[in-house]
Amino acid sequence: MKRILVCEDEDVIRDFVVINLRRGGYEVVDVPNGEEALRVFDESGGNFDVALLDVMMPPGIDGFTVCKEIRRRSSSIGIIMLSAKSQEMDKVSGLMLGADDYVTKPFSPTELVARVDAIHRRVTMLAGTKAAPEQLCSGPFVLDLKSRTLKKNGTVIDLTQVEFQIMEYFLQNPDVALERAAILRQVWGEEYVGDEKIVDVNIRRLRMKIEEDPSSPQHITTVWGYGYKWI
Repeated sequence: MKRILVCEDEDVIRDFVVINLRRGGYEVVDVPNGEEALRVFDESGGNFDVALLDVMMPPGIDGFTVCKEIRRRSSSIGIIMLSAKSQEMDKVSGLMLGADDYVTKPFSPTELVARVDAIHRRVTMLAGTKAAPEQLCSGPFVLDLKSRTLKKNGTVIDLTQVEFQIMEYFLQNPDVALERAAILRQVWGEEYVGDEKIVDVNIRRLRMKIEEDPSSPQHITTVWGYGYKWI
């Protein structure tokens, strides 16, 4: 069963989301605030494929905090942020904290389920490839496709599932300029309907983890007006 945690403080929206996800074949656990989300997540041992988190949930902890805490506990779960705002900073903040995608309210049932399905497919795909014995190496970096880990000079660097897939795509195509749209298709899937800027935010987050000086990257370089290249 596809299992999803829904955290939304507005009852009407939460009921709407739950009904449509259940129609889409998901086992849904829904909670009204961030504190309950973390409690349920911990009590289940993190037994969720996807978490759908509202950004604003006054007066308790907000969705950004829940996202950060869930991501700290699990690098494999898919996380989608729900935001009533269309401001760029809301989207960037969630992605920088480890979210995989965002959906801006108001949204249609079709869009919501499509986004959740896309994240769930990626989670399932990654879980099914854990037995691969390969490694991809580049300079001080070793990407182990069996343990799903990245090491730099022998030190493990914690990656989200999206960051791991981006690194895998880069290391499979060294010195190749990869278009943003190609990275989007490779990592988020052909059916993804979101903004290409999600690629830029994840690249920024990845640089912060692997580069000595993220403001002057030596490995993930920008190909202006096109995309990125691993060197």
